[in-house]
Amino acid sequence: MIAALLLGREGSVGFPGKNTYPVLGRPMLLYPIMAAKNARNVDEVYFSTDSEAYKKIGREQGINIIDRPPELATKRALGEQAYAHGYRVIRDKWQAKGKEVELMVLLFCNAATILAETIDQGIEILRKNPDYDSAVTVSAYNMWSPLRARKIGADGLLHPFVPFETFGDPKTMNCDRDSQGDVWFADMSVSIVRPHCLENLDAGLLPQKWMGQKIYPLKQWGGCDVDFEWQIPMVEYWLKKHGFSEKKTRYEK
Repeated sequence: MIAALLLGREGSVGFPGKNTYPVLGRPMLLYPIMAAKNARNVDEVYFSTDSEAYKKIGREQGINIIDRPPELATKRALGEQAYAHGYRVIRDKWQAKGKEVELMVLLFCNAATILAETIDQGIEILRKNPDYDSAVTVSAYNMWSPLRARKIGADGLLHPFVPFETFGDPKTMNCDRDSQGDVWFADMSVSIVRPHCLENLDAGLLPQKWMGQKIYPLKQWGGCDVDFEWQIPMVEYWLKKHGFSEKKTRYEK
C-alpha cells in the first residue's frame, strides 16, 4: 500500500496565508492534492495540519485528515518531524487492518509544481530499484551554484560561503553560470520514500533527512516550494506550461 502525506501548517510568518493563496484562481494547496489523488499508484491520501480551514478543504477533497500536534506546528518544528509523525499514524492505522506501508509520497501545501505522472514515475523507479531509498523531484538552478554563494563576514564584506578549493582548481573556474556543470536542487515538489527513511531520520542525508542516502533524481524544471509572494507568478507560469488554466486542470476529461 502506498500513502501520500501532505503537510501544511497555518502560521506562516514570511508569507501569511500562502497555502491557500490563489494560484490560477485556486488555493495553492489544491495542486499537490490533485496530483496525489490522480496518481495511479497512490492508494490513500492524508493531510497533516493544525488548521481547521485546511482540514475543511481536505475533507471537501475526500482525503484523510491527521491532526498535527501543536508542538509540530510551530515555526521551529521541522518538516521531517511532522512527516515522521504522520507516517506513524498511517502505519499504525494500516497495520491494524493487516496492511503494510510500501512507500510514502511526501508533499507540501506550498509546493504546487508537481504532477500525478511524476509521482507514478518515482514509484515505478523505486519498485524497480529496491536499493534506492527515495526518488525526489529536482530542478537545475545553475545560477545558484554554491560557487556563487557568499556570506557577509565580520568586516561587513562578502566572502565565499564555501572555499573555492572545495570545487577543484580555482584556476579552472569562471563567471559562466554553467562552468561547473548542472547544479541540481531538491525542489520540494515531492519526495517518495521508503518507510525506513522516516523510521530512522538520523541516517538520512542533510538537509532533508527523510530522503535517506540513495536518492534518485526525478528531473523537472522550475520546481519550488513557495516562501514569498513574488514566487507566485513563476508557479503560475509552470502550471500553465503543464496544462493548467483558470478554467481547467490537466486532470479533467
